Amino acid sequence: MRFKTLLAAGCAAAAFTTVPAVAQDAAVSATQDAADTAKTATPVSSDDIVVTARQRQESLKDVPIAVTAITGDRLKELQVNTVKDVASYTPGLNINSDSVGRAFVSIRGIGTTLIDTVQPGVGIFIDGVYQPNTSYLNSPIVDVARIEVLRGPQGTLFGNNTLGGAINVITRQPGNDWEGRFDAAVAGTDNYASVSGSVSGPIVRDLLQFRLGASYHEQDGFMRNTLTIGDMNPLKQQSVGGTLRFTPADWAVFTVNGNYDQTAGGSTSYIHVAGPTDYRLDGATNVLNRAVIDYYGASVKGEFDAASLKTKITAIGAYNQKNVAGINDGDFGPVDLLRTRGGSTLKTKTAELRFDTQWSDAFSTLIGLYGNRYTQTSDQLTTIDFRALLGPTFPAPASTTPSSTYVRNDTRAIFATAFLKVGTLDLAVGGRYDHQKLVASQVNGTTPYTAPEYKKDQFQPRVTLTQHWTPAVMSYASVAKGIRGGGQNGPGTRPEDATYKGDNVWTYELGTKFDAFDRRLTINADVFYNDYKDFIGQNSLAPNTSGGFVAINLNTGTVESYGAEVEAHLRVTNQWRIDAGASYLHARITDDSQYFATTGVHVSSDRIIFTPDYNFNFNTTYTVPVGANAVLLDAGIFGKGSRIGSSLDPNVAPKLSAYAITNASLGFRFSSGLTITAFGTNLFNTKFIESYIDKSALVRAGLAPLASNLAIQGDRRRYGVRASFRF
Repeated sequence: MRFKTLLAAGCAAAAFTTVPAVAQDAAVSATQDAADTAKTATPVSSDDIVVTARQRQESLKDVPIAVTAITGDRLKELQVNTVKDVASYTPGLNINSDSVGRAFVSIRGIGTTLIDTVQPGVGIFIDGVYQPNTSYLNSPIVDVARIEVLRGPQGTLFGNNTLGGAINVITRQPGNDWEGRFDAAVAGTDNYASVSGSVSGPIVRDLLQFRLGASYHEQDGFMRNTLTIGDMNPLKQQSVGGTLRFTPADWAVFTVNGNYDQTAGGSTSYIHVAGPTDYRLDGATNVLNRAVIDYYGASVKGEFDAASLKTKITAIGAYNQKNVAGINDGDFGPVDLLRTRGGSTLKTKTAELRFDTQWSDAFSTLIGLYGNRYTQTSDQLTTIDFRALLGPTFPAPASTTPSSTYVRNDTRAIFATAFLKVGTLDLAVGGRYDHQKLVASQVNGTTPYTAPEYKKDQFQPRVTLTQHWTPAVMSYASVAKGIRGGGQNGPGTRPEDATYKGDNVWTYELGTKFDAFDRRLTINADVFYNDYKDFIGQNSLAPNTSGGFVAINLNTGTVESYGAEVEAHLRVTNQWRIDAGASYLHARITDDSQYFATTGVHVSSDRIIFTPDYNFNFNTTYTVPVGANAVLLDAGIFGKGSRIGSSLDPNVAPKLSAYAITNASLGFRFSSGLTITAFGTNLFNTKFIESYIDKSALVRAGLAPLASNLAIQGDRRRYGVRASFRF
């Protein structure tokens, strides 16, 4: 029994590494890019941000969805380098990361995922292609036109279903005008450096255009390993991408995208801490926990304007591949008990077909077909040396066990929405039908294991009613259902724990958007209520078929969440602009009976881990003309409320403190197109914890002498200079 509990501890620790287990990853896709020229597009002012949240070009102020849209230029000004950093400027969006190989993402408390073998609860898209893994959130932002964050289920408009919402990364598209840009930045105190550039123009004017972009970024991070001597949480990113746009006729446009990204750095580089208010930066592991992720992507999109049918047809085909290689100290401490080494390959193939038909001035429809297959293979070597724990006289030598995993997921879907205008009222009624099939197998050592096949068919409706009170004021009400697929657990689980169900949510939302003072002030606000069932929370330990425990994914129970969000933008003068946003969220587990039935204990808290009750941002920008040049001043603050860290002890709920981060910059923009800026991030060197896991997993497995709380510290102060040049 002693060996079984030791092995269970190894499983528990390995569950927090980036090497995949048998479970659900998910896949699917769809969104539109910035170059859409649908004839159904709504004319907008040059001051508007145009979004494609409903697969049509629309002004942000007219979209009856809670949407935050941030332009690529603004992302550069905010020194945002990875997709996950957009959460600091988006009400209701929460993203934490403890590795370059994964992130924890939720919107309004919906969709939290700790282990990357569980399907993300928030859809992540880049140029119309779904990313079936949260690791993309750590990828660099290169040549981005804007990022749109849609809150609430969006499955009736997207190829992939989205439980809590969607993050759309939309890259710049080529045109007939030659243009280019170059950006570079350096900063202390962790050797932060970044450089990126792009060029775009015509190959054959009005027929074929291109865009190329590339970037490189690196930073050492702030945590140090005092045992193996090195940086614990560094980051290095390299990216190159290109687009060809071919217009053989005025009714047809073909767009080809290709990209390669490599992200390397810390992989679950936790350090031992005394508790959730211990902000030490030194850790001690026997190896530097590292992962290297290579992304390859290619897609082809065809857009065809069938004027005689009043229909725009969009067809998308895409292939994505992600290769991961990593090594981890599984016990995260100086005792060399557990090490893992391995890699995985995830291949995703996606096809989508959409028909956008304008039947009359008052009635239109959007109908889509979607198909997706992803396969994931992984191999891992796990080394356990009990002599490190029980002394050199222990008779058994270190043992290394190989394991391999195969997962295949097939998803098919049809989705449709009908749009009806009646005077100043707009009604949108949609539905979605999903079919999912998941098969998986695993070999541990020489013992094969085939997981029970998982199948699911589900229907999700959405209804939205919009009232345009005046050209400047609109209100909307919506009700929608979102789902996430379930999955399978690996060998050693009891038959009743071999699979877990997908979770689902009914979302009810009221919102308003208005502008005033000749559109100098815009305000978007909403209130919402979520009825969340079969919540897939953090993974846990459950009884093993042969005694002891095994790490599994599982359903927790029922969650109730409600709250309010607001965004405001005020142009005080032509030179002075203020932007702000805030959200309040009450998300609580009201019934954990599913978790209790599986584990035999209750959850440690009714709060959802890592989810704050509020987040906020405030930013002010002032431009001082100096002849043909300008001085640029920018300052802002963002923050989030207290959060609950991960714990398997029903009596321990570690509370992470609230925090606020202040950034500022001072720049000079020359008429030549060159801008030089001095900047600082986290100016007051605020200490905060990004991710936290208490010692209960190892304690429960019988390893209390080895157990310790684990933390990933947030980034500390940086100060530096950046330069931008455009032509």
